[in-house]
Amino acid sequence: MSVDPQTLLRALLDTAIAAAHPAQVLEPCLPTDRSGRVIVIGAGKAAAAMAEVVEKHWQGEVSGLVVTRYGHGACCRAIEVVEAAHPVPDQAGLDVARRMLAMVSDLNEGDQVICLLSGGGSALLALPAPGLTLADKQQVNKALLRCGATIGEMNCVRKHLSAIKGGRLAKACWPATVHTYAISDVPGDLATVIASGPTVADPSTSAEALAILDRYAIDASQKVRDWLRDPASETVKPGDPALSRSHFQLIAKPQQSLEAAAVKARQAGFSPLILGDLEGEAREVAKVHAGIARQIVLHGQPLKAPCVILSGGETTVTVRGNGRGGRNAEFLLSLTDSLKGLPGVHALAADTDGIDGSEHNAGVVMSPETFARAQAKGLSSSAALDDNDGYGYFAALDALIVTEPTRTNVNDFRAILILEAPHP
Repeated sequence: MSVDPQTLLRALLDTAIAAAHPAQVLEPCLPTDRSGRVIVIGAGKAAAAMAEVVEKHWQGEVSGLVVTRYGHGACCRAIEVVEAAHPVPDQAGLDVARRMLAMVSDLNEGDQVICLLSGGGSALLALPAPGLTLADKQQVNKALLRCGATIGEMNCVRKHLSAIKGGRLAKACWPATVHTYAISDVPGDLATVIASGPTVADPSTSAEALAILDRYAIDASQKVRDWLRDPASETVKPGDPALSRSHFQLIAKPQQSLEAAAVKARQAGFSPLILGDLEGEAREVAKVHAGIARQIVLHGQPLKAPCVILSGGETTVTVRGNGRGGRNAEFLLSLTDSLKGLPGVHALAADTDGIDGSEHNAGVVMSPETFARAQAKGLSSSAALDDNDGYGYFAALDALIVTEPTRTNVNDFRAILILEAPHP
């Protein structure tokens, strides 16, 4: 087949990212009447790019404030864009959250608010609950990121330690009308989980947040635990009248990006197999992918080569070592270790926001030669896994993918190309 596997893998990633970019998906969802005054607020890695779209297509008066990750900003005229830290919140995120809450806390029934949410919004919009400090939230956040908790579990804790999440932002807007437009980065596309659901009702409880801290043995301060036992820590619940004028719409989700990549793969002559949004330890999810790839190569099941396995979602990494690398690097390191150079198998794993964990790369790529090339350099995939050093392993092989910030986020994208076996 006359296709360069590495070129096709990168094209699939680019296609997945483009399918979820605010410039492509937001405008058709905006209200048909765009002549009135609107206040724009928002948080997430795509928030600035989303604000650009609103400014471009809104005919009436526009003002507002959005927060995004450092390096993910945009040049807006009327909407202020502030950059803050992710995944661990900082003072900039706290300050902008306080300002945003104040901006919408004295509105009337005739006012209209547009809220723009995307992945990363939870850490970027950091306003601690009464009696808690930013240091309290930072401590809990860091521990949750290292223990292997799922994004749903992390956001359950975050929203109950917050003065702005879990529906509280929309409640502050009452009685104004709120239109929330969201890009999903979470398995299941749950509105309550995206950016910790600042404009939607939250069915989870403070007791559940406490149970998560206990499940992962999180060393939270006594102030945090006392707050979670206080009835005041409960989020805004379904049926609250203050949310009756708040409307939520998903404008992009991981499935759309996987389907766009599948179309691209078919055009190149590869049959796609979409596994969907997946959770779990990155190294364990990789072993499942390796098993499917091996079954295809050896037995032509569940489909025959040439084909591509596609999946998204958000895996987790329980940090045990001292190496560098995000969850996508860990996934592909485990896949490399499992396949050990299985002929005809090429793979890519990357984060659609352009940042894998806290590193500068979006992800990494693997070929059938990767395992042998690493061994020749004295690198051990199993030792690198023990040290959580996927970044170091693939950097040594010049196999990092660098995209710069994409200003969207539908979470992880994984593609495993399986070529036809050469004829004897």
